[in-house]
Amino acid sequence: MKIEEIDAIKFKNDQATEVKENVVKDETITLTINGNISRSLSAIEDSLKEFAVGYLFNENMVKSLDDIKSIEIDGPQINVEIDDTLLRTNETVLCSDSAGGWRSKIKDVNPVESDFQVSVRELLDRIEELKNNAEIWQATGGTHVAGIVYDGQFVVKEDVSRHVAVDKVIGYGILHDFDLKNSYVIYSGRMPADMVIKMTRAGVPILASNAAPANSGYNIAKKGNITLVGFLRGQRCNIYNNQNRILF
Repeated sequence: MKIEEIDAIKFKNDQATEVKENVVKDETITLTINGNISRSLSAIEDSLKEFAVGYLFNENMVKSLDDIKSIEIDGPQINVEIDDTLLRTNETVLCSDSAGGWRSKIKDVNPVESDFQVSVRELLDRIEELKNNAEIWQATGGTHVAGIVYDGQFVVKEDVSRHVAVDKVIGYGILHDFDLKNSYVIYSGRMPADMVIKMTRAGVPILASNAAPANSGYNIAKKGNITLVGFLRGQRCNIYNNQNRILF
């Protein structure tokens, strides 16, 4: 179960009432890479293979599925074996829950080359669809939700961490042969550098959100040729960088 019921007191209209409330059930997930690199984080014990794949790509540890030798999942424990070429040469590995030193590595961001376009109307519809598919969030209010859209397919994942939710949908896309350069990610949460750099590493040209970009995210978007769509709600949004990808 991803949802647990707990006791609470609700105060409303000057009255206190004992109630039962739903909360999201998160676990400490541990990802171990080649037996000696370990990352522990709070997450929902769901879609862990997708998370592992998305994490490895988004943190620049692998470049293709061929670089991943094995993924073994035992409850909240994920053990992966990968080609360690990038681990031995790469200094830009980030932790999915923090900026982790990206500021000194901006020069290493590679631009995403993509002519993909999407209509603003589709984005406005998708943000509503995203909320409607966020079943755990609707029950608890305790998750972030992310979706990936490719060729009419719309896949949604939730997690207590917006980073993990995005890792999961990108991992899903990679595992199911999505052409990421003709896809976009839409999610709930701000758009700082550590989120936008995931798009550059995966090759996703558009990141859309109901929230705002940070200046750090905008700077990475410019270097990485990523289109950001922020404040996507109701009948409005703002488009930042390479606005030609959004059709009005």
